[in-house]
Amino acid sequence: MITSTLATPQPPLSGAKSAEWRDISRHSSDNAPLNRAQRGSLAVLLLGTAVLYLRDLGASGWGNNFYAAAAQAGTKSWKAFLFGSFDSSNAITVDKPPLFLWPMEISGRIFGFSSWSMLVPQALEGVAAVWLLYAAVRRWFGHWTGILAGTLLAITPVAALMFRFNNPDAAMVLLMVAAAYCATRAVEAAATRWVVTTGALMGFAFLAKALQPFTLLPALAVMYLVAAPTPLRRRLWQLGAAAGALVAAAGWWLAIVSLTPAADRPYIGGSTDNSALELIFGFNGLSRLSGSGQSQGSGGFSGSPGLGRLFNSLDGGQISWLLPAALLAVVALALLTRRTGRTDRTRAALLLWGGWLLVTAGVLSFASGIIHTYYTIELAPAIAALVAIGTMQLWLRRGLLLARLTLGAGALGTEFWTWELLHRTSSYPWLGYLVVLAGVVAAGLLLLHPATLSRLLALALAACGLAVLVGGSAAYAIETAGTPHTGSIPSAGPSASAGFSGGGGVPGGRGRGGFPGGGERPAGAPPNGFPGAGADGLPGGGTLGSPPQLPSGARPNGGGGRLGGGGNGTVSSALTKLLKSAHTPWAAAAVGSQSAGPLELASGTAVLSIGGFGGSDPYPTLARFEALVHAGKIHYFVADGTGGGSAGGPAGGPGGGPGGRGTSSAITQWVAAHYTATSVGGTTVYDLTTPTS
Repeated sequence: MITSTLATPQPPLSGAKSAEWRDISRHSSDNAPLNRAQRGSLAVLLLGTAVLYLRDLGASGWGNNFYAAAAQAGTKSWKAFLFGSFDSSNAITVDKPPLFLWPMEISGRIFGFSSWSMLVPQALEGVAAVWLLYAAVRRWFGHWTGILAGTLLAITPVAALMFRFNNPDAAMVLLMVAAAYCATRAVEAAATRWVVTTGALMGFAFLAKALQPFTLLPALAVMYLVAAPTPLRRRLWQLGAAAGALVAAAGWWLAIVSLTPAADRPYIGGSTDNSALELIFGFNGLSRLSGSGQSQGSGGFSGSPGLGRLFNSLDGGQISWLLPAALLAVVALALLTRRTGRTDRTRAALLLWGGWLLVTAGVLSFASGIIHTYYTIELAPAIAALVAIGTMQLWLRRGLLLARLTLGAGALGTEFWTWELLHRTSSYPWLGYLVVLAGVVAAGLLLLHPATLSRLLALALAACGLAVLVGGSAAYAIETAGTPHTGSIPSAGPSASAGFSGGGGVPGGRGRGGFPGGGERPAGAPPNGFPGAGADGLPGGGTLGSPPQLPSGARPNGGGGRLGGGGNGTVSSALTKLLKSAHTPWAAAAVGSQSAGPLELASGTAVLSIGGFGGSDPYPTLARFEALVHAGKIHYFVADGTGGGSAGGPAGGPGGGPGGRGTSSAITQWVAAHYTATSVGGTTVYDLTTPTS
């Protein structure tokens, strides 16, 4: 470990020259043992985060049934574990790489598969992310800056949502924060092991959610290339080694999938050609940016592309509480570091966290494909780090009027934006006034020279500043953690109405029908969240056996109506018993994972999902399905609730390929023509072991 060549300055209280505005707080790494007060504050942060994320965790049931069914499958079959299969008999995979499923599946194998054992790893990933962000920020900026950064991440509403849910984003964000931590360690001493570890962690993040985490790569590379204290030639080959580690960490799974004969592995769900590469770089890659091959009205999931998207009525309450302050911090830190040396750590931090924020925000703002509101969790660590670092660095220079004016502008801007966001809902009519009062008081006190502040006024300033930073966001995070969420399009916070920063927002805000706006949906957006979905959020508008029941107070959030986009309806006891009695590789088949998921979870048996998530994948073909039936591998066909709608693209598959929806329809018609329909618990079921012709 090397020591910075610069010493930490005392806060300038008087006679500060303009040059002091440019000076940076320079110091060696803060890796000394924590004292008692520091240990206590860190324990409070982590325990508070754990309580927020773990409290009443099982109330959301299976959360997203699509991924819950896959997690269940992985507890029953190691092959399903490896490939990320939706079912334990390995017909088809989910539409993401499988790493995010592995903690849930390992937990299920150890403790038995349940809602709790599935969701606890997600919550613990959140606690770990908060701890790693604290550790990364603390090393260069001190304990209390790290505490502030960790706190701001923990209470970000979309973080409180996704660290209590079973989508891939929790694992992705944890791995990204871990990579950022390792990158800070690497820059300190140009240590090759930390550079390589950073690359490996980004490779693992790829296995959690494909290309999305790669928006962090430019910031990691630029920071190291600029700030590492070693000659350029060594920096370049170290980055090459990190790239090799990334390829190895991500590529081994792609190699296994590509080299395994198609007959010996499940079909790659979400692809049009049974290729993991097409899934990664097509549906989950470039088409997310361009919208090519994805459903019309994709922008309706998070508003129209443009600068206002992250502030609109869909995304605003999820992530943007401190986004203006973070952008102000980028500008302030850029000014502070404009004349510092190449290896200055504050500028290195700006390159890391500022690069993370700007690149990711740009992608999420302007991508034309399917971008869900919860994707914004990727911004949360960068926003938290920038606000904490910027606030503390300016506070160190509070003797300078310009520093105090910048802090005051940040307080007033955050207060105004918090007021705007809070007034999109009727849930907290009083909180907005308190935040405004705190912001005005903080800005007023900041106008005073610190030498004139008494201890009492200084404490009042700190309290008001903290209230401005955390007030609205914390309220939304607590509301989110206290409300069960189901379906595949969850959303944080209370229902909100559209504000001045529309940008594609929805009149009426986010309602319990899955879209902001009390059931309203954006122009051009598919009904209930999915093209081809019916009023109940299932393709074709069917139900599963009996009227769906959500946990008390749960928000459908995923597809609107009664079931939500994840097919969160209940399965009748009669149908559950029937499926459990089957002794075939697949107890049943149903069109789309939205229909197959509840069947699989209720019965604990494998259910073949025809057409994958939305019923539009070109698998199985009619010929393949007939062969499986004639071989006695599928016992029942469950017809209700199917219809072949696609959540990822138009009819014909997520990427617009041929045959997906048509194949599902052909199979449904073939079953109806050759087998007799019966009603089981109100659900239409065909016994595929007794053909009529």
